[in-house]
Amino acid sequence: MVQAYVRLYQAGLAHSVETWIHGKLVGGLYFVAIGHAVFGESMFHQVTDASKIALAALTALCRNSGIQQIDCQQNTHHLASFGAAEMPRAMFIEGVTKALKQPAPVWSFSPVYWNCLLPPAASNT
Repeated sequence: MVQAYVRLYQAGLAHSVETWIHGKLVGGLYFVAIGHAVFGESMFHQVTDASKIALAALTALCRNSGIQQIDCQQNTHHLASFGAAEMPRAMFIEGVTKALKQPAPVWSFSPVYWNCLLPPAASNT
């Protein structure tokens, strides 16, 4: 499996989102992406909520890039808390088929992407 993911990474298809605190890797996730088709593979954390921050960052990057769905593979309470929901297989296949035809985004995070998740600031006027 490790060799397979190394090859996917070398081909530009496997990516990671990492959470670091004071220079120490404390959580993250990895995923495979082909065009706009994103397939979440695994999450880990050594500090509470570190993997949730990584998932939120991936979600923000995907929203900013126009990516419509992330395949989470599992129906868990944890993922549902982020808005994940099951969908009929036909709808999933249709979404993946369309996503595969889109060019891959630049897989690099910018802090401005958080704006895709955060509510607009309240106006004081």
